[in-house]
Amino acid sequence: MRGVDYYELLGVGRDASTAEIKSAYRSLAKVMHPDAGGSSVTFRMLQEAYDTLRDPTRRRDYDRGWSFTRPHSRATSTRPPRAGRAGRPRDFGDDPDFVPPKPDLGDVPWWPLVDVGQRVRYVPVAGPGHAPALAAVCGWFFLLLPVLVVDFSPLTLTLWLVVVAAAAVVAFRLVRRYLRAVREDRRFAAEVDARVVHGTVDDRVCEGLTADLMSRYLTRLPGARLFHGLAWPESVFADVDHAVLCGRRLVLVESKSWLPGHYAAEEDGTLWRNGHPFRGGATRLPRSLALYRKLLPWLDIRAALVIYPSRAGDVTADPAADTVVPPMTPAQFVEEVGDWLAEDPATVDREAYRLLLRHVVPVTRA
Repeated sequence: MRGVDYYELLGVGRDASTAEIKSAYRSLAKVMHPDAGGSSVTFRMLQEAYDTLRDPTRRRDYDRGWSFTRPHSRATSTRPPRAGRAGRPRDFGDDPDFVPPKPDLGDVPWWPLVDVGQRVRYVPVAGPGHAPALAAVCGWFFLLLPVLVVDFSPLTLTLWLVVVAAAAVVAFRLVRRYLRAVREDRRFAAEVDARVVHGTVDDRVCEGLTADLMSRYLTRLPGARLFHGLAWPESVFADVDHAVLCGRRLVLVESKSWLPGHYAAEEDGTLWRNGHPFRGGATRLPRSLALYRKLLPWLDIRAALVIYPSRAGDVTADPAADTVVPPMTPAQFVEEVGDWLAEDPATVDREAYRLLLRHVVPVTRA
């Protein structure tokens, strides 16, 4: 594919470092992958560009060959630029210099309903809990009490002591199981729950804004665990921008920078903008939803598409309904998703937590 400038394809300069090339490849792969609606031919070209430029020897040979085989550079080419009907490239309305304002929502309706001091509870429960153990100890004590205050015959006393001994064995076993469960919860917390936020955020502005929203608002839920950059099963890419696990509920989140306007979605996931079918972008959330529902069938899983304006203007969206991928403003995301998760704010599903941690895409370092 000598006619393609690999540097232009990746969007980096010819003096880009290996780390910059890796970062550019990861960002482009997320939108150019065939599963995300991209072309398989274009994606193979992207992979070839990445494999070539990350290898110092192949990159040196490519640079040398490109300088001899490229017929014209941008500076010296005399071919007139391709023009549209007005003689200039079409303007799709995006402003590359525009940065969406950082949402500041203040207090949200579900905040007062959450007790931030609740102790986190891990499920499934590893033991019988403290109530059965306490009941067994108290029952054994009350069984023993008549022996101390009533004058039994030798036979009755023997039978009573046998019952007390059996009750003591049951109580001991329940207490031991309870203490083992406590140690298991502490071990699990020390092993995987040292941090509430896991993974790294991509360098896209909209992803950073959503990550900040999640950290500022959703971490108020004691059982909320945040993930950035989750891979699909059998994938090595960050296919899901963000996810939040709380209780037995999981929300998969995708951040988009699209044109201002009013967004809505039909039950089948078809997106609309200002009353017209939306053709300005695609989302991988329907596939992400299907894959993670298969991976974690015991969880209640939903999706949220958080939209930021790509130029000056407002983004609005219908209230979340029974749609596959509801578009949301940042405020709707915090209020509606937070309220949904707050129904069980202090529970962590340990098996789902472990599985999600395995799908966090590791940081790639040069």
